[in-house]
Amino acid sequence: MTSDSEITPEMPDWEKRFRAPRVGLPEWAEDAPDRSLFVSNATGTFEIYAWDRATGRQRQATDRPNGTTDGTLSPDGEWIWWFSDTDGDEFGTWVRQPFAGGPDEPATPGLEPSYPAGLAIGRDGTTVVGRSTDEDGSTIHVVRPDGSEPAVIYRHRESAGVGDLSYDGTLLAVEHTEHGDAMHSALRVLTLDGATVAELDDSRGGTEELGLEVLGFAPVAGDTRLLIGHQRRGRWEPLVWDVATGAEQDLAIDLPGDVSAEWYPDGSALLVAHSFEARSELWRYDLAAGELVRVDTPPGSVSGATARPDGTVEYLWSSAAEPSSVRSTAGGVVLDPPGFRPPGSLPVEDAWVEGPGGRIHALVQRPAGHGDGPFPTVFEVHGGPTWHDSDAFAAAPAAWLDHGFAVVRVNYRGSTGYGREWTDALKHRVGLIELEDIEAVREWAVSSGLADPARLVLSGGSWGGYLTLLGLGTRPDAWAVGLAAVPVADYVTAYHDEMEALKALDRTLFGGTPEEVPDRFEASSPLTYVDAVKAPVHIAAGVNDPRCPIRQIDNYVDRLAARGAVHEVYRYDAGHGSLVVEERIKQVRMELEFALKHLPARP
Repeated sequence: MTSDSEITPEMPDWEKRFRAPRVGLPEWAEDAPDRSLFVSNATGTFEIYAWDRATGRQRQATDRPNGTTDGTLSPDGEWIWWFSDTDGDEFGTWVRQPFAGGPDEPATPGLEPSYPAGLAIGRDGTTVVGRSTDEDGSTIHVVRPDGSEPAVIYRHRESAGVGDLSYDGTLLAVEHTEHGDAMHSALRVLTLDGATVAELDDSRGGTEELGLEVLGFAPVAGDTRLLIGHQRRGRWEPLVWDVATGAEQDLAIDLPGDVSAEWYPDGSALLVAHSFEARSELWRYDLAAGELVRVDTPPGSVSGATARPDGTVEYLWSSAAEPSSVRSTAGGVVLDPPGFRPPGSLPVEDAWVEGPGGRIHALVQRPAGHGDGPFPTVFEVHGGPTWHDSDAFAAAPAAWLDHGFAVVRVNYRGSTGYGREWTDALKHRVGLIELEDIEAVREWAVSSGLADPARLVLSGGSWGGYLTLLGLGTRPDAWAVGLAAVPVADYVTAYHDEMEALKALDRTLFGGTPEEVPDRFEASSPLTYVDAVKAPVHIAAGVNDPRCPIRQIDNYVDRLAARGAVHEVYRYDAGHGSLVVEERIKQVRMELEFALKHLPARP
């Protein structure tokens, strides 16, 4: 357990931010709201904890060397379900344990290990399990509590997954991409014997780039309303679809940016999450009156929220300057992590830069106490790519600020939160489009006097790591140092080694397989440009990573080594990133030391 005694006055603030205990937003059991589950790093590894609100008792439910974060509660709150993989490889089975404590047991006997593709637990003990394997593609199984053999009710080669189970457990909503567009799902509602009840496909068989998502069935017995997300007006927003009658209730939510929602527990209203220009806020939408009322939250980012049975809302909030906390509209902090609060950091500034595809939004932080600049600057590139950087607390950017660096984060084309066209723009010229936007912001940062052009660091993890390696090769004179964590480095090999769901996404992005569109894969692969890389590069890779597998990274590193390029490689025993605090600190320290070693000194 991380304790205050391990935190010494001389320890740098950047380490304290990583070591400080944190908690996630508690999930509560639908029929037993005093029973909750949350994730915390209190022991130094992110694990799942049970919390009995009635007694105040908390206990650690999982304890694995590489951590556990994927878990849920049965509706009655009697069972904790969690996904058991091997050292972060994301391939495994569901297990469960009693809420009050006890041994783990197989939760889905009869099902072989797989990648998870959704889970829904019925009130009668029936469970619907989504699975993905390279051999079978996507399958959905019904597991009955009587111990009978699991029944397959859905099967397809393309990506699909469990959306939600109706309150009475008779209807299942499925997201699928049978039309071949892995970026835009269609919906199908099934009975638990596999019969189709209703279908909705805004993509019209893959001919329109419009997606749908399941947000949840109404939490009321006998209610056949399904809350879904759609993109019909150029952004994500919710509507209510009655799957029995086919009626659709459009919602009068006139807010810019992306909008999502979930039900209030009585089904009369929606808790609306609104994301716009890297900030987020909450609203309450009364379905009968069509009224939208603001839920008061501070400026910054709400990264999760839930409406409680008493009508209050609990939410996880932070800003770039202030660490996260679980708060309630009833007032105060709901769940305090044990131990000390981490040091704060510095606020973000908004930068809007004209780019080849439209205005680009970047978040900028300037170091304190280091003069007016120009500063050595880290371009911290987010992953996804369908994600976005926001005004939220993050320990890694704060570490760079502490060392005198400016930090720039770019919400390039492909990012969410700026409309459907912005998110979908990166097709076919994968990676190259994002780098055009990063380059436009780089030019602005230099010309504005923020960034020292001789001391620019390109850095990122996952898709951000991919863009880092691709950027170092396609613009070798633009960057002084590169830092890539769990990246795509050799796209053809990555495609053949990655999990099946990511193969489907790549086929959508590129318009085919490496054999069908070899020129596109070649143009977008960092390996194509590896011999042009001039900047020293640091690469961190998880040896069990199913998303950015190790073999393709080794291919890239071998090419660097063959010509004596300056590089360092760190391989660690985990998957797509680590849930162990000490491991994360170790990697950040490596990156800091590598950059400080190889950047030219300030004039």
